[in-house]
Amino acid sequence: MNEVDSNNKADVTIKTFGRIYKMSVNEAKTAILNNKTALGIEFGSTRIKAVLVDDKYAPIASGSYDWENRYENGIWTYSLEDIHKGLQGSYSDLVKDVKEKYDVELTSVGALGISAMMHGYMPFDKEGKLLVPFRTWRNNITGEASGKLMELFQYNIPQRWSIAHLYQAILNGEEHVKDIDYMCTLEAYVHRLLTGKRVLGIGDAAGMFPIDSTTKDYNQEMVEKFDKLVEPYGFPWKLRDIMPEVMVAGQDAGTLTEEGARFLDPTGKLKAGIPMCPPEGDAGTGMVATNSVKQRTGNVSAGTSVFAMIVLEKALSKPYKEIDMVTTPAGDAVAMAHSNNCTSDLNAWVNVFKEFAEAMGMEVDMNKLFGTLYNKALEGDTDCGGLLSYCYFSGEHMTGFEEGRPLFVRSPESKFTLANFMRTNLYTCLGAMRVGLNILIDQEHVKIDRLLGHGGLFKTKGVGQQILADAVNAPVSVMSTAGEGGAWGIALLAAYLVDKKDGETLDEFLDNRVFAGNEGSTLDPEPEGVKGFNEFMDRYLKGLPIERAAVESKIW
Repeated sequence: MNEVDSNNKADVTIKTFGRIYKMSVNEAKTAILNNKTALGIEFGSTRIKAVLVDDKYAPIASGSYDWENRYENGIWTYSLEDIHKGLQGSYSDLVKDVKEKYDVELTSVGALGISAMMHGYMPFDKEGKLLVPFRTWRNNITGEASGKLMELFQYNIPQRWSIAHLYQAILNGEEHVKDIDYMCTLEAYVHRLLTGKRVLGIGDAAGMFPIDSTTKDYNQEMVEKFDKLVEPYGFPWKLRDIMPEVMVAGQDAGTLTEEGARFLDPTGKLKAGIPMCPPEGDAGTGMVATNSVKQRTGNVSAGTSVFAMIVLEKALSKPYKEIDMVTTPAGDAVAMAHSNNCTSDLNAWVNVFKEFAEAMGMEVDMNKLFGTLYNKALEGDTDCGGLLSYCYFSGEHMTGFEEGRPLFVRSPESKFTLANFMRTNLYTCLGAMRVGLNILIDQEHVKIDRLLGHGGLFKTKGVGQQILADAVNAPVSVMSTAGEGGAWGIALLAAYLVDKKDGETLDEFLDNRVFAGNEGSTLDPEPEGVKGFNEFMDRYLKGLPIERAAVESKIW
């Protein structure tokens, strides 16, 4: 996340998020000791990250904890033990980093925020017991419910949304539904552990149930329709009874309790009473971290999953099953084209090359390996030489798959080279998302002034960025440390809670105080690259029956 040069202990140089900061160690110490800091913790798909920022909003310390989802009994999930250990582990690693850099024992911060992967289903009873294993965003098991709710609401309800999971459980006759006292997403669960508050930021609340951007709350008409729909089942709850309260950026979402402090820091050194911002989903923190909360701006987050978020000037003409309607952390309408699958298969192929190198007796530097293979892709044919790949580790709603099978396909005439192979595996990471973007750009004529990329796909300078520019036929900007961002984004939302001036909007705060004078790089689409990606997409869409056959063969 940040590069620190502290050979001279009197000074620290931090290069992060497009800017270079120079400060004395004493300045950083002073910010920490005077609580002029904000801490953000984000639960990503494969890593939980903690970032501490100073009063200039620059990251001054970080921590992390690696984890991985499990596929158990047909469900993609993380256990509560995984969640608890990861929360504590990432914070503990941050505390260690602060001690090593500044010789300070971290006992408090100025503000705190929690973020996580959006959507999913975590239902609890009155005693706080999780009634079924956490059903993450990665599950495509609610097709019947999604379709019926979309018809009822005349609004797209993606399969991963919490309301789709709830209604599917009802349709399945699952016994636990009658005992639900609270239903939430991952960051709302963690926030409640730390504060006791049943609240959620509007960006991820929009991933639970449709939001009315005028009232900045759940759509009341749709709430009433749902309550009437399930009334015959005789449940002892109404929908609003079991959902988190909706909050927007800058609102007070409670403080860290004594119990929460002991949970986050079992050593007992962390003090209670820290103000906490509304917990927010990774889409919202990605928008903040890329300064993409204004109308006609957008960002693409590309990691385990990939999604494009475009802040709209006006509502879409009709609902589309491929497009989620969500919001910025401030509550403005956002169109989201989301694909469940992105870099998992690509990373698996890179690991095969790592094994080969090690078998040849070579010492492998993973950053160099990724960089070498990614840059090799740019040497390939723009249409990938006729190669085809599907990176479907899990189901893919954008193209209608409830299960996935990673797949690589070629004909005898295809140009099977390393460059074309790598280019194919990079192209396919954006294939399903492109289906949704076609709707926004070609059918709805949505205008985009600025598109920013962030996430693991962009760590190798210029490669993922150019491929995305060609894929969307629009300029793409990337900040210097685009491989990170979400944990920094929620730290900025925490800072906004305590630092905002009267009447200062979130986009004003970001423009004037966080991103003023930022450095980044912009790449324009290349005509041949655009043409080649379009040819690949034509092959991608025509080849979907191959993926369908792989899924339906049931040999795995």
